[in-house]
Amino acid sequence: QVQLVESGGGLVQAGGSLRLSCTASGRTFISNYIMAWFRQAPGKEREFVAAITRNGDSTNYADSVKGRFTISRNNADNTVYLQMNIVQPEDTALYYCVLAPGLATVTTSLASWGQGTQVTVSS
Repeated sequence: QVQLVESGGGLVQAGGSLRLSCTASGRTFISNYIMAWFRQAPGKEREFVAAITRNGDSTNYADSVKGRFTISRNNADNTVYLQMNIVQPEDTALYYCVLAPGLATVTTSLASWGQGTQVTVSS
């Protein structure tokens, strides 16, 4: 069974940067899956942030983070990243890493989710 472990969260001032990492362990190679980041702020629904294809040749982003966040992956290290630049207080949330056969399956039992890493942006 795959385990996804996120890291890199913390407290950052508005306008600053953070880099989140998510490493998969177990007998799973992330190269066989799309990888995505979701987030959930207190009192709000979970929302999509970014996704990347198996070989990294295509990405897509939520409008709210487009131009500020960059998703990337290193299949050799079984790790996916989220570079967060020009962060804003509204980016404050628990960020989850997701591994799935396809983006349409992220909310199904076919997907694996990490425990999340907290990002807090101060104004």
